[in-house]
Amino acid sequence: MDAKEISLSEIEVKPVVDMLNDYLANYHIHYQKLRGCHWNIKGQNFFTLHAKFEELYTSAQQTIDEIAERVLTLGKPPHSRFADYIKESAIQEIDTIGMNDLDMVDAILDDMAKLIEIERLLLEATDQASDDGTNDMVNRFMQFKEKNTWMLRSFAGKK
Repeated sequence: MDAKEISLSEIEVKPVVDMLNDYLANYHIHYQKLRGCHWNIKGQNFFTLHAKFEELYTSAQQTIDEIAERVLTLGKPPHSRFADYIKESAIQEIDTIGMNDLDMVDAILDDMAKLIEIERLLLEATDQASDDGTNDMVNRFMQFKEKNTWMLRSFAGKK
């Protein structure tokens, strides 16, 4: 399959595909960070954050699959090597062992802010390519992160 089979111009959609692969890389690092936070959370907020991190990594896992499948729908292969994810991702790995709970929340909030920034750029690119399918998908992912950003900021007592 390629983009023209779903009535999109391959030339116009190429920047979208490239951005989706970068987005995929960032999401993989974010996903692994969520897993690390889930595994290594300690303290008074254990039960609350353990469950929240699991909810977020489960959602991130599904999002990763949808992003990769969208890249395939647009006729290109998704990146699939961690070496590429680490090299391409603006989101950096962290060591969650020994981190305190609110530092974990801050790290996840930083990731979400970066992902939302990428999503806003993707929305512009999908508009230019008339790629409504990718636009709808990314918009849905962004809304989920916007809501969870508000919730985590409220949990941490941030404005």
